This record gives sequence, structure tokens and C-alpha cells, in this order.
Amino acid sequence: MKYKNFILILQLLFVAFFANAQSPEQNLEKLELTLPEVGAPIANYVKWKQVGNLLYLSGTGSDVYGKVGAELTIEEGYQAARETGLEVIAVLKAATGDLSKVKQFMKVLGMVNSDPNFDKQPAVINGFSDLMVEIFGEKGKHARSAVGVAALPNNMAVEIEVIVELED
Repeated sequence: MKYKNFILILQLLFVAFFANAQSPEQNLEKLELTLPEVGAPIANYVKWKQVGNLLYLSGTGSDVYGKVGAELTIEEGYQAARETGLEVIAVLKAATGDLSKVKQFMKVLGMVNSDPNFDKQPAVINGFSDLMVEIFGEKGKHARSAVGVAALPNNMAVEIEVIVELED
């Protein structure tokens, strides 16, 4: 009898979990976040390339400029990485038409325009990683590199590349 009750409780928890699961679009709405427009590439490349069920996104950044550790604080870098996350989500939406098609984030490369003495790049790129988990839940967790670079195009504070797996 106890075994049957245990199975019933597990089934109810399973149903409750999926009944409360929200889509990425619903999570964006709940957080009152708006996706930016996806602009055309500024050179001879594409914003994304799909190979099988893997989607490779070109590097993208936000409209925050400067070197973290010199002109920008860690907190400002974190916000720049978060804004870059919104840019990435906008590209994912343009590429897939539906953010629910994202099966999982595979790999993230976060580049931080850093002062030579700055060594807290992971704290900056956490802005991106935290947002992906807020929007995509467990699917947003990813393998990641967070590196400092001497310069980024147009003096952007952060640039991020992403590889995601799509549902079949």
C-alpha cells in the first residue's frame, strides 16, 4: 500500500512540475524583458548556421562599451553580458521561430574586453549564464569559457558565441 501511495505522489509531482513549466517566451514576459531587433550582419558572415540539430551563433555583443576593470566595473560588465544574452535570445528566436525548439545550450564562449590586470571574467559572463537559466531553466545550463581579451570590435565590453542543440 505504501508503494502505491509513493507512486501516486510521484505522478502528482510530475504532473504539477510540467503544469507549472513555462516556455522561454512566458519567462521573458514574466521578467518583463523585451527582445531587441536582430540586425543584419555588419560584414561577410551570417548570424547563425545550422548543421543537423546544432545551431552555431556568431559572436554578438551589447551596446555597452569599454574595458572591464578600467572604465567599467564588474557589475557593469555583468549587465553587459546580460544584455548580450537578450541579443543571443533574439537571434535564437529569429533562427528557430520558437524558443521552445531549443533542446539545450551546449557551449558558450564569453569574451570580456578587459584591463590587463582584470581577472574576474567569469563573474562578468555570469550575467549571460544566469539569464539563460532564468529563461530556459535546466536547458539553459551550458559548458562555458570566460576569457579576457585585449580588445573587442568597436570597444564592446562583452562578446559571446553560443552553440545550442535543437529539438528533432
